[in-house]
Amino acid sequence: MTVAEATPELDDVVDRNDRAFLGHPKGLGYLAFVEGCERFSYYSMQTLLVLYMVNYLLPERFDAVAGLGWLQQWRYGGAEGQPLASAIFGDYTSLVYLTPILGGFLADRWLGRRATLIAGGAVMALGHFLMAFEGTFLLALLTLIVGVGLFKGNIASQVGELYKEGDLRRAMAFQIFYIAINVSVIAAPLVSGTLGEEVGWHWGFGCAGVVMVAGLLLYLAAGPWLPRDNRPQKGRAAAPREALTRNDWSRILAVVVLVPVMAVALLTNQQIFNAYLVWADQQFQLTFFGRTLPTSWMITIDAALSFSMLVAVAWFWKWRADKTGSEPDELGKMIIGSLFTMAGGLCLVMAAATHGEAKIGLFWPVMFHLFNSIGFSHILPVSLALFTRLAPRQINATIIGIYYLAFFGANQIVGHVGGWYSTMDTTQFWLFHVATAAVGLVAFALFKVLLSKRLFGDARPEDAALA
Repeated sequence: MTVAEATPELDDVVDRNDRAFLGHPKGLGYLAFVEGCERFSYYSMQTLLVLYMVNYLLPERFDAVAGLGWLQQWRYGGAEGQPLASAIFGDYTSLVYLTPILGGFLADRWLGRRATLIAGGAVMALGHFLMAFEGTFLLALLTLIVGVGLFKGNIASQVGELYKEGDLRRAMAFQIFYIAINVSVIAAPLVSGTLGEEVGWHWGFGCAGVVMVAGLLLYLAAGPWLPRDNRPQKGRAAAPREALTRNDWSRILAVVVLVPVMAVALLTNQQIFNAYLVWADQQFQLTFFGRTLPTSWMITIDAALSFSMLVAVAWFWKWRADKTGSEPDELGKMIIGSLFTMAGGLCLVMAAATHGEAKIGLFWPVMFHLFNSIGFSHILPVSLALFTRLAPRQINATIIGIYYLAFFGANQIVGHVGGWYSTMDTTQFWLFHVATAAVGLVAFALFKVLLSKRLFGDARPEDAALA
């Protein structure tokens, strides 16, 4: 029996008047929890990966990893230590955002979103379990890259299809979606990070695999409350695909222009899992009352603030909309977010410039995470909502896959720039990141002034009430 046949016919037309989950469709709740499980597994991996390589794998077990010596020479020019770890991290974390294009294409053309997503979840779980063995390190990374590609875009595109065009609940839905992600990012360092650093690296990776399996089972139970699958049903003729209009092509062009802008704007946030963690491991004062905290807990601080700021920002704009009847559109919020990202980067500049020979206290790092989290709340979930709004329905999943090209570009830059940490003045290193946020600010402002009305017209707050 196929996945499509196993799904009840109730989901042929999703009920967009459903407000059973915090004023949103019940399907949003399921998708948020499933994405939370997938992100727990992913961020467990992302939190541990550089620390695992720098502190254990590369100095102690390099020769045990199949193919690593060849890859070091062929791909990384013989780099060693932290620069090699940064380069591997950059390739891994960028490729997991490149493969969603393939996943979206497979879903749109042949397999449908559900079968593609289920396959991705199973492959990801396998990859996490392979991380328990040092010899299969590179194979595990490759498996995870493929699994995330099959999974990632195909869940986000289903969130967007819970809402009709012009429903302003869409942006709020993606903020809720990101709240679920951030709960997972809070938990991942506390659970998998602590297991990895204090019990054994492979315990942390194995824990991520178990949670991924749980998320996959939850998705299988969610079928009746999800949008109709885009795979042709057995015994039912496939609906003819509508031709792309001139406006559709204009929107696709806007997506292509926004991708490199997003890549540059995201650099500071993505560096948190790479050079920032190495810096924290070496320079931050993490010993309190005789106990040294795991470095990975810095990710929990970041995630806790990100979660709090997602809630606070969502509440603030809802309050403002209720009070004044208006709120900034997606690009307006992304401009605001860029300003806060710059402020966060300047906190890292202050930490690097003022600590002298002493260990760095947590005041400036925490202020960085606070400001960066406010910026995150205005950029990441809102940009995903913007791309689903831009996406022509005929190629919805593919456009979401293209959205993740921004993260591919950002993490390629992170892997390269992160290697500068070992040789570059730390103050200049973080000033460079502030400059990249400024580039994003200018580009988002130009896009809003020159193109937003041409593409979207005016959205009205009352549209949400009519959904």
